[in-house]
Amino acid sequence: VQLVESGGGVVQAGGSLRLSCAATGFSYDDYCIGWFRQAPGKEREGVASISHSEAKSEYASSVKGRFTISSDRAKNMVFLQMDNLRPEDTAVYYCAAGEDGVYWYQALANFTRYYYGVDDWGKGTQVTVSS
Repeated sequence: VQLVESGGGVVQAGGSLRLSCAATGFSYDDYCIGWFRQAPGKEREGVASISHSEAKSEYASSVKGRFTISSDRAKNMVFLQMDNLRPEDTAVYYCAAGEDGVYWYQALANFTRYYYGVDDWGKGTQVTVSS
């Protein structure tokens, strides 16, 4: 499995960024792809997830309505469109993959406790939102 993120940067509050993840080496039907983030001094947290087998996406309450996860299976790409960004969205964003199942969704909701639900990670991309 290989996950490579791109698209991070610096943006003013209220602005938008689109993160991309080149995700290869696994079956999209068996795995979920998602985004986690970690701010300085804070624990890693789940942001958004997409499941192709169930055709559904999930979002953390803090980003719901502002972020949208999507994919292009033909190009093995997953995207995170981030709109109306806030300074508290500043973090390193990681693309992640895990088997589609209860452990993945537990990790998405509480990564600190259920970290084993994530099988693979990208190296991360920095997102900085200035006020």
